[in-house]
Amino acid sequence: MREFKSTSLADQVFEKLENDIIQGVYPKGEILTELKLVEIMGVSRTPIREALRRLEQERLIEDSGKGSVVIGITEEDLVDIMNIRQRIEGLAAYYATLNMTEAGKKELTHIVDLQEFYFHKDDADRLRQVDDQFHDAICILSGRNVLIDTLLPLHRKTRRYRRAALDDKSRTSHTMKEHREMYEAIVSGNAELAMELTAKHIENAKHHMIGRMRNG
Repeated sequence: MREFKSTSLADQVFEKLENDIIQGVYPKGEILTELKLVEIMGVSRTPIREALRRLEQERLIEDSGKGSVVIGITEEDLVDIMNIRQRIEGLAAYYATLNMTEAGKKELTHIVDLQEFYFHKDDADRLRQVDDQFHDAICILSGRNVLIDTLLPLHRKTRRYRRAALDDKSRTSHTMKEHREMYEAIVSGNAELAMELTAKHIENAKHHMIGRMRNG
């Protein structure tokens, strides 16, 4: 783990393990021990121990007495997460519209243009990255700390299923259209429409993600 800096090492270890669990690198039921992770990640036990404690608080792992068992994201978790997102991500879009600046408009314009560019280039990896940026940007541009603190962790937890959904060309086409409509409502200053379109987009994404999860 040479890329990790000495500062906030526990945070970086946590983020790496969280992402690996969500992405399925460590599948449900796998046992994670401090010693195993020390060997894999090349850091001392202290940041590993802190990361495992936080992962247990996030309910991604649980103590088995012989190590930490990976729980991951269950279907029930995904339904709850998407229901929460559906109810409050529209609010983030509403406030992002009200608080929009010229710099914010340029940022969103750049992201939406990149999405469409990568879609037409069939660059799935870059498209997934920019999809993450789009949702995170709206959240951050809302300027509402409670919404940001609530939504960004949920975005991370659904990343695997959002990205899997983008493997479906038909769904991706609808996603591009929905993102463009959300963007246009936000930059035009129509906060109510932005909220409505965002909530509808999350509802559509929820149904697709759950379908993908059930089909493996």
